Amino acid sequence: MPTIMITGAAGFIGGHVAREAERRGGLSLRLMSHRRPPAGAAAAGPATAGPDPATAGPGPSPGSGFGHGHGHGPGAVVPGHRTVRADLSDPGSLRGVCEGVDVLLHCASQIGGTPEANEAVNARGTAALMAEARRAGVSRVVYLSTASVYGRGAFRAARPEDLVRNPGSPTSGSRAHAEDAVLAAGGVVLRPHLVLGDGDRWVVPGLARILRALPGTVEGWAARTSVITAQDLARLLLGAGLAPAGDLTASVYHAAHPVPVTVRSLLGAVAAVAGPAADPAAEDLTAVRARELLAARGIAAQGLDMLTSDHWFDSDPVWRDLRCTPGPDFEAAFKELAEGYRRALLDI
Repeated sequence: MPTIMITGAAGFIGGHVAREAERRGGLSLRLMSHRRPPAGAAAAGPATAGPDPATAGPGPSPGSGFGHGHGHGPGAVVPGHRTVRADLSDPGSLRGVCEGVDVLLHCASQIGGTPEANEAVNARGTAALMAEARRAGVSRVVYLSTASVYGRGAFRAARPEDLVRNPGSPTSGSRAHAEDAVLAAGGVVLRPHLVLGDGDRWVVPGLARILRALPGTVEGWAARTSVITAQDLARLLLGAGLAPAGDLTASVYHAAHPVPVTVRSLLGAVAAVAGPAADPAAEDLTAVRARELLAARGIAAQGLDMLTSDHWFDSDPVWRDLRCTPGPDFEAAFKELAEGYRRALLDI
């Protein structure tokens, strides 16, 4: 029975990974959390105080108008599995956390906050964690990164080997440094773009705010973007951790549903769950005018860059290498998520 440690296990993506691992069975789980223990897990290991390194998924940096970061975990049900309390910003608290671990799934990141906090958690914290993983003889490390390390597009069926990282924020820059530490340790990096699902407090709520602030559509709504559900992303992370080494043909993968979604379709789905205020009128706005309107409402307009140009990343290799079948397409997947989002959006 392999032992898998999941960092950020109380967060958005980490919680989904813990639930997927429990569903799969036959695994011994060690759940590393700073913020709070996952539901049903027995506390063990070092406890630390200090600022919370956000345990959440990847995505556009805060201030982009939408994106995701400090999402709440889906309430992973993991009775009987060990919880380790440790703080990535305190390397001393990491001592011994990887002892007996076969696979490390690193899903914890600082999203937003000061540049110093991002550097402490994402860059230096990940480097310290990799040192512990090497010392303990961990056989596989998988890091949950973000396509935001590329900066802004356009990207069309883009492959990692054809792109140059150009992070545009302290969060994305520090996560690129985290990637370097993982790759230097022989690990694997997954880069999703937009992640949807139970616990999302950034993507769909952020899109709803933009829709409610604009009196119509914006030129470029036909752009295509890559999305993935948190459940599918959890399957890929766990699969990358457990796959035979010979099956992996790359060290960096894009993680998305293979079929991109038009921004118009994405926003239409969000409008349907966000209520009448989000229903766009017939007016077609220029991007410049849309930015002016958002600024007048106090909403950061950088998110429009991601809605008016293609952000489509080729993810076929990860599905092929892991012998995984993608889940339902966007339309079917969002129908399953709609009621949860409808309830969540009542708060914004």
